[in-house]
Amino acid sequence: MTLTDEDTDDRRAVAVASVRDALDELRERCGRWPHAAAVCVDVLRCVDPAAPAFGGVITESLAYSTLQSGPEFARWLAERGPARPVQIPDPVQADRVGDSLRVRFNRPQRHNAFSTDARAALLEALEVARLDPSVSEVVLAGNGPSFCSGGDLAEFGTFADPASAHLARTRHSPALVLDELAARLGRGCRAEVHGQVLGSGLEMAAFCGWVQSRPDAVFGLPELSLGLIPGAGGTVSVTRRIGRWRTAYLVLSGHTLDAQTALRWGLIDEIK
Repeated sequence: MTLTDEDTDDRRAVAVASVRDALDELRERCGRWPHAAAVCVDVLRCVDPAAPAFGGVITESLAYSTLQSGPEFARWLAERGPARPVQIPDPVQADRVGDSLRVRFNRPQRHNAFSTDARAALLEALEVARLDPSVSEVVLAGNGPSFCSGGDLAEFGTFADPASAHLARTRHSPALVLDELAARLGRGCRAEVHGQVLGSGLEMAAFCGWVQSRPDAVFGLPELSLGLIPGAGGTVSVTRRIGRWRTAYLVLSGHTLDAQTALRWGLIDEIK
């Protein structure tokens, strides 16, 4: 990527306050998580955002599983301590009115952190729209203070093994269903985001045909600090919207974007 201290709309470049400081920060982070940083760059170089999503999602998931077996994720797990999954009833709510299906993340106590049971409930809700051609609108939103703060860190590390985790991610993928719905419905497949829109939350929203944001939203891909890369299709969905260079910057720097910057970059489509 190119770093510059001047405003630019070139998707290959990122404007920063100080190029020197930004380079120092990137060196420090890539030095702390070299495996995850290198794998992230490899995946972004391999993924063709113009191609069907399936190949990119598979490539991303295989890379993610590799890092789940690596020393950087193991270090993060050791620092966090034992996994303590949090079960919350009805992690996703879905309501259909006429031809419109509204699906809402419903774990507000945890900023709608995305859990295994939330993934299963989300897929069940989206399957209604996928199989019923009379559904002409799908709206993905979140209850409480945030749209979705990303994967629930309390349950990370509970997978039986990386191979099983890969199969679960790719055989039961909300990303691929959202991509299919967006291809069919266009702007009729819409995400309404607010608060924290991080990690898997951002990755899934970016697959939608239209992303509407409140002014308070904050966007980011924080996975590097776990020794991982985006694992919910973000190397495809986010790259489609902002290019591989700015996607790399979000992952490698760990920085977040406000709604105005996200709109300018094309990460979202509207602030309302």
